[in-house]
Amino acid sequence: MYVIMPTSWDEHPFLKNKFCLTSQSQIDKIIGYGLTEVLVDPENSTAQGRRVIAETGPVSGPPVETQRDAASGAEERIATRKAPEKEIPTLPTDKLREAIQDRKLPAPEKSRIVRDNAMTMMDGLLSEPTAKNIRTARTAIAEIVELILTDDATAAYLTKITDHDYYTYTHSVNVGFLAVSMAKILFRNSHAHDMHELGIGFFLHDLGKVQIDPAIINKPGRLTADEMNVMRKHPSLGYRLLYEAHQLTDECKTIVLQHHERHDGTGYPKELRGDQIHLYGRICSLADVFDALTSDRPYRKKMAPFEALILMKNEMINHFQKDLYEKFVVMLA
Repeated sequence: MYVIMPTSWDEHPFLKNKFCLTSQSQIDKIIGYGLTEVLVDPENSTAQGRRVIAETGPVSGPPVETQRDAASGAEERIATRKAPEKEIPTLPTDKLREAIQDRKLPAPEKSRIVRDNAMTMMDGLLSEPTAKNIRTARTAIAEIVELILTDDATAAYLTKITDHDYYTYTHSVNVGFLAVSMAKILFRNSHAHDMHELGIGFFLHDLGKVQIDPAIINKPGRLTADEMNVMRKHPSLGYRLLYEAHQLTDECKTIVLQHHERHDGTGYPKELRGDQIHLYGRICSLADVFDALTSDRPYRKKMAPFEALILMKNEMINHFQKDLYEKFVVMLA
């Protein structure tokens, strides 16, 4: 049977809200999450599924058309569930745009100005993650991506001059530069990837942290189990923020939801493993871990880039796709 989950994406254990049931284990998962009913769509069910529906007869509850309306209504409720936006100034992007478009600026100076203004912009976005600010940031990030794609000299500096204070906005910019540069290498000869949308996803991968208690994010020590459960919600919270702002492309969705998944299945929120994790998510995961290791954290000092790469190889290699890690090392050499 083709089923439609009656809840939002982050309230069930499946990758999609609509899918075809293929095993008893899927039914067990539905029951295990406390769901007592799902919506069934006969038209999209397999022939066998339709026979089961016919044999069991009509089910209690609304007819299929009403069920579909209910499912779409649930999605609409997510989209409209937001507080009125405050009147706030536009994100500071003029200086960023001027630096990107100035062809006379030497690469070292251009990279510094672009970086400083990108951090100012991201700081403003994470302070006020309104739909208006998300749209403004998307436009500016797309211009940064274009710079990285077309100006190799400046791009090289952008991956080297990282800020080692671990604030969410500096981390977002660092990961954005690293991941876009990695994607540039991997997809250089391909037209199958929307690099601008990819870049936006990389820069906004941690957007959901704006809804996590700063005391948890900045805690100078190991998180408790309860605190970790709260932290694990930030991918789905970022997904919702982009959804509600009508800025959730497939690329952004994939990166935001999968940047903490691990190759060996030990990540979150879905414990995906191997090829279940999209290549975009795997790229962001590498950049995310590397920047976290090379930045000062509340509970430890930063590592040198070489030390971080050695640690990733010796103690964390099962978290990553091995050949992708090797290409990441070459990029940073």
